[in-house]
Amino acid sequence: MSVPTGFDAVLASAPPVFDDPEVLAIAASTFDLRASGVRNLGSERDQTFLLTGPDATPLAVMKVSNSAEDPAILDMEALAVRHAAQVDPGLPLALPWAVPGVEPITDPADDDPARYRATIAAGDGSHQVRMYDVLVGRQRIRPTELSDVAVGAWGATTARLGLALRGFFHPRSRRTMLWDVQHTARTRALLGSIRDPRQRALVEQALDRFEAVVTPVWTSLRAQVVHSDLTVDNALTDDAGRISGIVDFGDMSYSALVTDLASVLDSLVVDRGPDEVFRLGRLVLDGYQRVVPLEPLELRLMGELLAARAAVTIAISSWRSELGLEERTFAERYNASVAATLETLIGVGWAEAARRFGADAEPGRAAELVARRRAALGSAIEPLSYRQPIHVASASGVWLTDVEGRRFLDAYNNVPCVGHGHPRVTEAIARQARRLNTNMRYLHGAAIELAERLAATMPDGLDTVLFVNSGSEANDLAWRLATTFTGNDGALCTGYAYHGITEASAALSPESWRGRRRPDHVETWVPPDPLRGMDAGTDGFSAAVGRLADRGRRPAATILDGVLTSDGYPDPPAAYVRELVRLTHAAGGLWIADEVQGGHGRTGTAMWSFERFGIVPDLVTLGKPMGNGHPVGAVITRRDIAERFGDETVFFSTFGGNQVSVAAAMAVLDVLEDECILDRVIEASAALRLALSGLAERYPSMAEVRGAGLAVGVDIVRDPTTMAPDAALAEAIKEGLRDRGVLIGTTGPLGNVLKIRPPLAFTAADVPSLVDPLAETLQVVAAPSA
Repeated sequence: MSVPTGFDAVLASAPPVFDDPEVLAIAASTFDLRASGVRNLGSERDQTFLLTGPDATPLAVMKVSNSAEDPAILDMEALAVRHAAQVDPGLPLALPWAVPGVEPITDPADDDPARYRATIAAGDGSHQVRMYDVLVGRQRIRPTELSDVAVGAWGATTARLGLALRGFFHPRSRRTMLWDVQHTARTRALLGSIRDPRQRALVEQALDRFEAVVTPVWTSLRAQVVHSDLTVDNALTDDAGRISGIVDFGDMSYSALVTDLASVLDSLVVDRGPDEVFRLGRLVLDGYQRVVPLEPLELRLMGELLAARAAVTIAISSWRSELGLEERTFAERYNASVAATLETLIGVGWAEAARRFGADAEPGRAAELVARRRAALGSAIEPLSYRQPIHVASASGVWLTDVEGRRFLDAYNNVPCVGHGHPRVTEAIARQARRLNTNMRYLHGAAIELAERLAATMPDGLDTVLFVNSGSEANDLAWRLATTFTGNDGALCTGYAYHGITEASAALSPESWRGRRRPDHVETWVPPDPLRGMDAGTDGFSAAVGRLADRGRRPAATILDGVLTSDGYPDPPAAYVRELVRLTHAAGGLWIADEVQGGHGRTGTAMWSFERFGIVPDLVTLGKPMGNGHPVGAVITRRDIAERFGDETVFFSTFGGNQVSVAAAMAVLDVLEDECILDRVIEASAALRLALSGLAERYPSMAEVRGAGLAVGVDIVRDPTTMAPDAALAEAIKEGLRDRGVLIGTTGPLGNVLKIRPPLAFTAADVPSLVDPLAETLQVVAAPSA
């Protein structure tokens, strides 16, 4: 059989044949090395020897290259190894010797690779001779002997080698070397050499899958010069099975970075059994990703890449043995094992193989997931948001994408404060998670800096920060601080407030009470609603304080969400709120400003929503937006309040203030500043209110547009003359918008207020994407004005 078109001819050329005396003579004549012993180490297409001294001491490894080998390829190998060793001196690389007599280099940039090879003539042509350091280790170990720890270490070393070669390039690296899986499709020409029909069929299936799935996206994969053939044949190992020597760069080429992983996996998972293929594979990938994280596409294609490498192994070995270039038993020694790997991959299915290697699972069917959700999570969890649930797959900025690729404008989620998937935040989380994540019993400067930055945004006196993991925990801790400081146990909140899920914060959340009896220590008041004739008088609040007193309780704290989200976004006058603060203090309580909904610039006019009232709270609680979706919260208070608390207890939260959470929170503050988000909120909210007010003129069911900044409520009524709330119409509008690709919620004591609170990545340019679908929905479900 001839060499198929486009293949590197060296694969089809017989290796040189020099006997021991000739080898000793070559070593002496080329590198002036006087050896007394020779051991043939074996090689696919070259001859490789261990040269020893009189007492069998290893002196060097000598390689005599195939006569078909292009010297420029050998020069590339020498430069690559030296480059990698310079970048990562700890890598166990065998460095080439310079030919005696050549001038030493003083600048690595002036390195002449020809100085690392000598040319000899023979009957079959000329050969290049190279000499290398001897590395200590075992050769050609059995992969099944490797421990789990060693398998992971192989992955880590593979990643280090890739990093070390990242900045290297050579013109000859763009070659068609058959062991490089990017040329998998070319091995179709070798199918006829595979004698075993079962193996041939498996290889053909792997080739079909590669061409259908991998080839179209190959150019999307990270690419660089890679080793391309890192296997147990090309590595030495120490007694623990870890790589102690990386040898034979003869197949290196410019290819996808994960090409090296394909060869390592192909080599290490053999003879392990179907389940172990994936378990061992995951250990290799874990080791690799400790050094170099894999991209989602790389991880998703890992099964196909492993199958391609297995197919290439079978095809090349069968072809070379058919040509008589290698003894058949030796050449095909791995074929049965890698065929078993192929059977495993094909048997479980490509999607399942990707999942087992750690890629994101393919989305299940929505109806099935709804049933599983009900069975696994029970009935207490809040229902899904829409009649037709949205099965989300990804998000960016203010847009969510479902599993079918449909995009939705997210005008509902305030949690991703600076936008879904903001690169500053996601990268800060990933970097810190790879570096360190522990608790605040250890000193780390980032938590201190975050506390200083948060305190700097507060009024004078609010100078002490306590970190927790959520807004619920923040409000729970604020309640503990207030009761400890005041000695009181009564609480005041608005009539339909929501402040969290802990026992203490749930007691302050009438929205979630439902059929539950009002907690005895809590009283509520209804905020002003001029639309329905409720003025901004404080009699209701005073009456609530009085009801607590009637039960023998004094207020420890009043808590207020600065944008009154759950109460339907009423917009109380600043003077009204200031009077409530005065009354609270007069009754012996503290004021808690809950900034979980309104903080981090949502109002646009200030960083914190309480600032619009001109008040100075005693405690400020932060949550959802603080980490852009990462679980982190905080309480900011006065030193005297914190110290009174510290006199009675020691506060510690295992995860509160951990380095990853702090990195997320710091990144959010940076983005708020760098993107001038407060200014953007003012511009976007003005454009949104103007557009909504224009719609309200045409649709009287939109009784009022209210709120602050990008915390917007639209009060929906049945009859504009009576202002009777219409929760059913509000729900119909929400569902109609969902069908038109816009997500909002409903809120308020009667569920009749449209809740519009997009991520702060929302801009004035996004307003038509919200208001136009709203107009279409209203045209269908609401009667326009005459």
